[in-house]
Amino acid sequence: MADAPKTLDAWSGEFGDRYTERNSVTVDAVRGRARAWGQVLPRLVGDPPKSILEVGPNVGLNLRGLQAITDAELWGIEPNGVARKQILEDGVLPPERLFEGFGHSIPLADGAVDMAFTSGVLIHVDPTQLEATMREIHRVSAKYVLCAEYFSPKAETIMYRGETDLLFKNDFGSLYLDLFPDLVLVDYGFFWRRTTVMDDTTWWLFRKV
Repeated sequence: MADAPKTLDAWSGEFGDRYTERNSVTVDAVRGRARAWGQVLPRLVGDPPKSILEVGPNVGLNLRGLQAITDAELWGIEPNGVARKQILEDGVLPPERLFEGFGHSIPLADGAVDMAFTSGVLIHVDPTQLEATMREIHRVSAKYVLCAEYFSPKAETIMYRGETDLLFKNDFGSLYLDLFPDLVLVDYGFFWRRTTVMDDTTWWLFRKV
């Protein structure tokens, strides 16, 4: 049996714990995420999502930002125990809507949520599990798929915090369109760190047809 990708142990273990410590919850960080989502959700006027799953929320900065601008039912799946504990203790999600795990195996039925998304997560998925992760995100979404990730026109492996094989840039928008003929592009854009208090990332929003 092949060894498990390095990413699994890293994000569920001490490496992920240190990442969680760096991503503290602040008023500015949550306000920035609300601003970022304020760019996206207006594209869905007339049919906004009533339920949203974040794959890899860490301490839930996106979920907290979403709570400020939508009354959609929020869900999460997160591999790191320290991050999950903070989400629960802060009341961001109830236990029944927060799962332990990774995006390549989501314990939800087909079309269980209106929207499924990642933000700075696909870049940390080992390339051997990237397609499986994207297929799971597509499977559990009834209507919308969104990803906000570091962009590169070609697949690249980047040194990250002194580690190799933990950060992978790509054209994730094209990968979604190439994998799933039933997805159409609603819009795409850029989250600017100066206004969103998050890493500079390209976002793509798709709808199932």
